[in-house]
Amino acid sequence: MHINKIKMPSAFALIFIIMVLTAMLTWIIPGGAYQRELNKDGREIVIDNTFQLVNRNPQGIFAVFQAPIKGITETAHIIAFILLIGGVFSIIDKTKVITAMILRVADRLKKKGFIVIPMGMLLFSIFGAVFGMSEEVIPFVLIFIPLAISLGYDSIVGISIPFLGAGLGFAGAMMNPFTIGIAQGISELPVFSGFFYRCIVWTCVTGTGILLVMRYAAKIRKKPHTSPVYKADLKRKQLLQKESNEKIDFSLRHKIIMILFIITIIMMIFGVMACHWFITEIAALFLALGIISGIIAGLSIQEISDSFIKGAKDLVGAALVVGFARAILVLATDGQIIDTIMYSLSSTISRLHPIVGAQAMFIIQSVLNFFIPSGSGKAALTMPIMAPLADLIGITRQTAVLAYQLGDGLTNMIVPTSGVTMGVLGMAKLEWTVWAKWLYPIVLILSILGLLIMIPPVLFHYGPF
Repeated sequence: MHINKIKMPSAFALIFIIMVLTAMLTWIIPGGAYQRELNKDGREIVIDNTFQLVNRNPQGIFAVFQAPIKGITETAHIIAFILLIGGVFSIIDKTKVITAMILRVADRLKKKGFIVIPMGMLLFSIFGAVFGMSEEVIPFVLIFIPLAISLGYDSIVGISIPFLGAGLGFAGAMMNPFTIGIAQGISELPVFSGFFYRCIVWTCVTGTGILLVMRYAAKIRKKPHTSPVYKADLKRKQLLQKESNEKIDFSLRHKIIMILFIITIIMMIFGVMACHWFITEIAALFLALGIISGIIAGLSIQEISDSFIKGAKDLVGAALVVGFARAILVLATDGQIIDTIMYSLSSTISRLHPIVGAQAMFIIQSVLNFFIPSGSGKAALTMPIMAPLADLIGITRQTAVLAYQLGDGLTNMIVPTSGVTMGVLGMAKLEWTVWAKWLYPIVLILSILGLLIMIPPVLFHYGPF
């Protein structure tokens, strides 16, 4: 007798279930609100000690169906970015440059392919730590998945190199302007102070993450059938094998396109760090790369257009998931329960021992990440409360910022409400449930590490250095 395995719901179904549960919470949790003001940077932040109960605003069934529309509107820039990147990489894929490059790298590395994992993850971790690489990681997924498969691994390893790598750097960042810079500014600390201990944190978090991925990769290389994406990857592997048999040469045109790709990446990094570029500028840069690459490869205008439309069409589902995920935050915000949850959690911390209090701050930031996956948005909500709360329980404000930084980064890679996470998985054509089942032990280990990391700052009164 065969017992069928319970099929996990799709990303859309899962998100809709969470939306309904969130709407139900708005009928249970009292409404509440903090007063808000604009800080010197023009960012709206909450004012501590101003929480008050307000009239409950429960969200009904009609609000649940309205929320995705609002979510899509609020995340239109990310949705457009995903569709555009999908179109651009479809053009580049048409030129065969990625296939030619991957086959060449795989042939040269052969038995030394394992070095791609630590080197790649380390590089992306540095990007995440220095300039807060987040949405920018999405295009790289389409490169590293076939590379990982060609080296004998699976698509999960291919996702992990850029996405998990950047996420580890984001969590253990030394000078991420989008999290540390904002949180320290709100907490009235010198920007990027506490650099030395953050370097230790980054080393521990990144090193642990790399070792865990390498351990998994070694297992998959020995026993490929144990991969949760084994069947899906067989099709990708067969396609790579077919293209390998065709003996695609790395031609002069391919070399020129690769040089342009490298120049594009350098320009993106410079633009983000020096000119504060965001999605609009990065998308424009990649759009130019796609069109120019198509022209260099000798594609006709019709071929470039058709490839772009095909690539964008393939990612419509992934793009919509981003908007639906945002609907959860829309319901919680419209239902007036976000501030109530924040107030209740912070009131609990005030009664704890300093070490436990610091660890509780980390846990709370991790939990809030489900509702508010935006690092800068969460800093504006939590740090005006957590900074003075740190003074109250006897820990430094620097410690509170560290708790926020780790709590924001470590769970960002798994929560289904993160637009970047769902965008990456959409690019990879991987169900969130499969990714979450694989990743949760790693997030659990990293979270335990995070709890341990929070102890020394309390003992040594972590300050500006």
